[in-house]
Amino acid sequence: MALDDYKKKRNFEKTPEPEPKLGPKKKKGDELFFCVQKHLASHLHYDFRLEWNGVLLSWAVPKGPSIDPKDKRLAMQTEDHPYDYGMFEGVIPEGYGAGIVMLWDYGTWEPESEDVDAALRTGDLKFRLNGFKLKGSWVIVKTHGYGGAPNSWLLIKHKDDWAGPVNITEFAPLSVKTPDADFAEILQGKTPALWHSNAPAKGGDTGAMFKKIIERALSMSAGPKEKANTKDTKNTKANNQKASAAKKSSAVKSKKKSASKRAAKK
Repeated sequence: MALDDYKKKRNFEKTPEPEPKLGPKKKKGDELFFCVQKHLASHLHYDFRLEWNGVLLSWAVPKGPSIDPKDKRLAMQTEDHPYDYGMFEGVIPEGYGAGIVMLWDYGTWEPESEDVDAALRTGDLKFRLNGFKLKGSWVIVKTHGYGGAPNSWLLIKHKDDWAGPVNITEFAPLSVKTPDADFAEILQGKTPALWHSNAPAKGGDTGAMFKKIIERALSMSAGPKEKANTKDTKNTKANNQKASAAKKSSAVKSKKKSASKRAAKK
C-alpha cells in the first residue's frame, strides 16, 4: 500500500494529522495539487509535496525552495502522504514529526515531462507550479547517491518570468492558510504550554527558535486575561490600601474625641 510507511510512523490517537487514505482519482488533464509546508520539528525544513496517483509525493527541503535558478536545493524524499494532508496546518504534539506545521504555499501543478512515472523512475521530473508564492517552471532531479543518501534529489527553478535573485522564504515567511500567521500564532491556539518544559528541540538555533515561539505563544494566549488579572490585583491592592488608611484615620479621630471628652470632664 502506498501509505503504509506513513501509517506505521504515526499514532492517530495522538496526532491531529490526517488518516492514511487515498485521494480522488484524476484523469489526464485534471488539475493536480501541490503544497509546501514549513515544518519546525527537530530542525526547520520545508516539506514539498506533489499530488500523484492519489497520494502526495513528498520531499523534505532543509533550506526551502529557491526561485533563483543558481540555487540547487537539496530535497530528501520521504514517505508518501495522504491527499488530505495537503491543507494541514497545526501542531504535532509528540512522536514522529513533533513540532509546528505551517501551510506555507499551495496551488496546482502540471507535468512538463510527458510520462510522470517514467520521469520519477529515472529521477528527472519537470513541472510547472501555480501557487501563491511559487510559480513557473521547475525540475526535481535525483542525485543518485549525492551525499551518500539514495533518497536525495535537487529542487531547481528554471529561468523564466517567475525566477529571480530573491530569498522567497525570507521575503514571504507567513502562512497562506491562516492570514499573516507565524509559528507562534499557529501554536497559540494549540496549547503552547505543551512544550513549555520539553520542546521537540532544546539546543542550538532550533532550540532557541522554539523557546522564543513558545514564550510568544504563551504570552498571546494569556495576554488579555493576564492583563485583566494584573489590573484586578492592582485595584485590589489600591482598595486595600484605601481601606487601611480609612481605618487608621477613623481610629485617630476616635482617639482625639476621647481625649477631648476627658479634657472637658477635668
